[in-house]
Amino acid sequence: MVREFPENFLWGAATAANQVEFGWKEGNKGISVSDCARSHFNIDLRDYKKQNEICMSDIQEALQTEDEINYPKRHGSRFYYHYTEDIALMAEMGLKVFRMSIAWSRIFPNGDNEEPNEEGLQFYDQIFDELNKYGIEPLVTMSHYEPPINIALKYHGWYSRKTINLFIRYVNTICERYKNKQLQDEMEESLRWKRNRINFIVLTGVCLRLVRVIGHFSST
Repeated sequence: MVREFPENFLWGAATAANQVEFGWKEGNKGISVSDCARSHFNIDLRDYKKQNEICMSDIQEALQTEDEINYPKRHGSRFYYHYTEDIALMAEMGLKVFRMSIAWSRIFPNGDNEEPNEEGLQFYDQIFDELNKYGIEPLVTMSHYEPPINIALKYHGWYSRKTINLFIRYVNTICERYKNKQLQDEMEESLRWKRNRINFIVLTGVCLRLVRVIGHFSST
């Protein structure tokens, strides 16, 4: 028996800002938790616990280095510079939806800045416009494991109510900025969701593991 995908099935691709963007200090972006995550080439990749162990001295070392080899989230796949080419390739493959994320640290570099970073906001404006050009729907994760490192160091991450308020402000900022981004009319007709606005999803898993370590070390 031959099985077929429904006519309106959405073929797509998925990325996260901390995996692909690069430009970790470009456009006034702040340093994120992911930018401080070091690879341990001498540890078995299958040992997830040891690969992700981190202490305050590791963070301090990360903040003092420009190293992009041992900190892989800093270089990604250079989407920051090549998004037009990458999106064109998605269109060539016939993709209709792109699950991506916005880097919190690109919008509020320290997390608690008084005003959002306009250069960061414009970067995502350009991405959404490019997706629209090819009729690709953005499915946007608001935060994908990359809050500003300042949030973890200064507020102990999600242990502080202040962090929640800062996140709410960030969410309000991006929703207000991008709420009127339109999809192409022909794209709208084919979508099962029948919307003409950007679809947002929330993934705040952030870095509770890292936040806990920071909380432990900074209180002793």
